[in-house]
Amino acid sequence: MSKKSVGYYEASAGIIKIVCDENYVLNVDFSDEKRENDKDSKVLDNALKQMEEYFSGKIKKFDLPLYFNGTDFQKAVWKALIEIPYGETVSYQDIAKKINNEKAVRAVGNANNKNKIMIMIPCHRVIGKNGKLVGFAGGLDKKEFLLAHEKEINNKG
Repeated sequence: MSKKSVGYYEASAGIIKIVCDENYVLNVDFSDEKRENDKDSKVLDNALKQMEEYFSGKIKKFDLPLYFNGTDFQKAVWKALIEIPYGETVSYQDIAKKINNEKAVRAVGNANNKNKIMIMIPCHRVIGKNGKLVGFAGGLDKKEFLLAHEKEINNKG
């Protein structure tokens, strides 16, 4: 079992907890509490730095080693999510088409829900076909915040 490091980033949207091992980002989620960040982890330090750059508008895409812990189908969905342009939204159906499985809309939603590395794997950019915000493990208020943040940064630059 490899050593895990945990860090916290305080964003306007809330406290974000990042869990890494020596090689990968394993989990990114919102947290109700903030604790002391672990030290001596290059991956965690880089993840926290990039989270700061994301929220300050310096980067629009994360460049970190992410650990995809899921089925082949889930991994295909998560890789498709990473390709959604910053500040843009797509539907679950769009993702199903992108992975050449047009009828798998519900399964795409399920895979989206199983994403353990939110923000870095931008599941918040997936909305309902009708344009409504649906499903986000962090809460729809956080999804709305992230989309508004990205739109604002895009409008500035």
